[in-house]
Amino acid sequence: MSDSATSNQSTFTQDFIEAVIRIGLLLLLASWCFKIITPFIVPVMWGIIIAVAIYPLFCKLKNMLGGRNKLATTVYTLVTLACLITPTVMISDSILETSSGITERYEAGTLEIPPPDESVKEWPLIGEKTHSFWTQASENLEETLKKYEAEVKKVGKSIVSAAAGAAGTILQFVISIIISGILMANAAGAYEVTIKIFSRLTDNKAGESFANLSRDTIRSVAQGVLGVAMIQAVLSAIGMAVMGVPAWGLWTILILVLAIAQLPPILVLGFVCAYVFSVADTTPAVIFLIYSIIVSSSDAFLKPLFLGRGMKIPMLVILLGAIGGMMMSGIIGLFVGAIVLALGYELFMAWLNKEIVSQ
Repeated sequence: MSDSATSNQSTFTQDFIEAVIRIGLLLLLASWCFKIITPFIVPVMWGIIIAVAIYPLFCKLKNMLGGRNKLATTVYTLVTLACLITPTVMISDSILETSSGITERYEAGTLEIPPPDESVKEWPLIGEKTHSFWTQASENLEETLKKYEAEVKKVGKSIVSAAAGAAGTILQFVISIIISGILMANAAGAYEVTIKIFSRLTDNKAGESFANLSRDTIRSVAQGVLGVAMIQAVLSAIGMAVMGVPAWGLWTILILVLAIAQLPPILVLGFVCAYVFSVADTTPAVIFLIYSIIVSSSDAFLKPLFLGRGMKIPMLVILLGAIGGMMMSGIIGLFVGAIVLALGYELFMAWLNKEIVSQ
């Protein structure tokens, strides 16, 4: 082997070793950075989602305040935090008041449960068992609780765990709202960075269109899924509060979760209606039942109004992405799934149209 070949081989080996070391160090650095920011990924993502969804309203607020960006950001952050904390406090007070009242009456021996209506037996699958348990509780509550002591403890632990999780979620949203305020104060720069990222991932011409598509998808899902769910939950809460349903705050949270999961609120409102029929007069109970059915079916005409409005992507693609994303990653998957499926749909259609044009 000549000196030239030996020199080239030595240079190649040296360059290869240096490349491996550099790649290894870059991977180590990337992994280290990822571990550091892992606790903040979800709050930051929610901050981005909230900022994108609320930005049109923020622009109107800024115009009302004479274009003062910092003042608008401060007002937005304070008002949004108030909108989050106030209902949380109201719902918590409702749950605590109901719980303390039940505990006091139980300890005093004055807690009475009204007997179930005969119509409870007609409930599908669980009618007979529910009627039997309800009847036992109405006749002798203390004995019934002793009989089902293990089940009651299990339910109690689940409630405490859910309450702790809800408190953590509220704290996370407080952080996300603050982050969203910071992002909206620097909206132009954030938008430019997003375009640069998509331009690097695709080609320079498609970067802006994909950035706009992601923005529009977030707003569509926020309006069509979360917006409709919030409307249904608020209307349900008003109806239950008027009828004096105990722990209406807890039922409101369950209805909100069901509505976000694209399940009808009547799954909860049905049990509430059964309770109302057992304690209230027939006329108000029937009115509440009709009201509950209207609230539960309201998404049939609300969703087409909000979901996919102003977008070229079919509403079905957005809805499937939102539902599939939520099944994979929880509530935040509503947005991530819809964005990913929308981008995939756009890439597929661009490839398909390109193939057709080339023919």
